[in-house]
Amino acid sequence: MNNMKKGIEKIAREDGRYSPKAVQFVYDALGYTAKNVTEEPEHITGPTLCEGIRKLALENWGMLAKLVLNSWGIKNTRDMGEIVYLLIENKWMSAQPTDNIDDFNDIYDLQTTFKKDFEF
Repeated sequence: MNNMKKGIEKIAREDGRYSPKAVQFVYDALGYTAKNVTEEPEHITGPTLCEGIRKLALENWGMLAKLVLNSWGIKNTRDMGEIVYLLIENKWMSAQPTDNIDDFNDIYDLQTTFKKDFEF
């Protein structure tokens, strides 16, 4: 058991900033992004992952996407990066030497990005 990875729920509980559902969603969004968003699935950048998270959230919850993400503690794209680096720390994801948490700063505004997809 010592060499097994900590579960996502335990990682989220120990960190305390984000719901386990948020951590699971960001992890799932990595696979979604590799498959549906990027031409280079072997290395997904912060901005590309944020775009994948946006698309997956819209597919899953439509107009409620921002509300769902906010309820889990994700208020901006930096929060997405914080979750990614939490997963990297716990060996659920990996990073390239050129990757940086700041790659997730201000990629888009959640309020604006989810609203614009539903303007009538």
